[in-house]
Amino acid sequence: MSLETLDKCPVCQQSSFSNYLNVEDYTVSHKEFTIQQCNSCYFLFTNPRPSEEQIGAYYESQDYISHHDEAKDLMSKVYTSVRNHTIEEKVKLINSLVQPKGTLLDIGCGTGNFLGAVKLNGWKTFGTEPDSGAREVASKRVGATIFESIFEENVGAQQYDIISMWHVLEHVHKLNETIDWLQDHLKPNGRIIIAVPNPQSYDALKYGRFWAAYDVPRHLYHFTRATMRNLLQRHGLTVKKILPMWFDSFYVSMLSTKYKSSKTNLVDSAITGLQSNLKGRAGTNKELNTSSLIYIISKN
Repeated sequence: MSLETLDKCPVCQQSSFSNYLNVEDYTVSHKEFTIQQCNSCYFLFTNPRPSEEQIGAYYESQDYISHHDEAKDLMSKVYTSVRNHTIEEKVKLINSLVQPKGTLLDIGCGTGNFLGAVKLNGWKTFGTEPDSGAREVASKRVGATIFESIFEENVGAQQYDIISMWHVLEHVHKLNETIDWLQDHLKPNGRIIIAVPNPQSYDALKYGRFWAAYDVPRHLYHFTRATMRNLLQRHGLTVKKILPMWFDSFYVSMLSTKYKSSKTNLVDSAITGLQSNLKGRAGTNKELNTSSLIYIISKN
């Protein structure tokens, strides 16, 4: 399977890159992929990468938990248990951002667990999901059509109070087109929520090429706080607040120890997760620096 090579940085369009890290795809292909860094704006991106038409093959695994509801092994049981708790926290978050409750679009909604909870909470919900199996499950869960893409006419016919992307932006091939779409379809006082892994966190630096949240080639981009702000500013958007995802450090550490030694080390995972959260709480420049970060975004 041939790969596509980017000759320009997705953020600043410059053409000078350095190799940052070589990482194995531990989930599906077990091939090695290169993460490059733009020498101008320091954006990290997987390059070369599978094309949009080819990428589906790299999601064909029961280990890709967000596309399945069943909890079969330790990892999926942990993921499912934590997911149920974090969904409650996500609902509280959106209610704190926008009142009265209005319209919410969840991009990449998976099997619709978050979307279902938001609907029960009184929001008018819409969702997109490219995976057909997950899309069918989500549609049944929320009792409404889940669309394949934001670029479908029915999704783009209105603006939204909240647009959420929970660990989704790092997957999209059309990065700048997507950010433009978000800007165009957000109500003036609305908020965009983007959650992504943080390659500057303690657990990322400790595990290096074994850090599970690199997740190549499914993760096409690897956002730092600076490069996220830079990208959004270029599209007329501003980061209003950054919030932590405390549980991610433990889950990612569990996967990372498995990738490193073929066996999950619960003790090391717990210690590393705790250290990552403690160090991330202090952060650099007094800003959060945890394993995953939630960016709360508004129009300029």
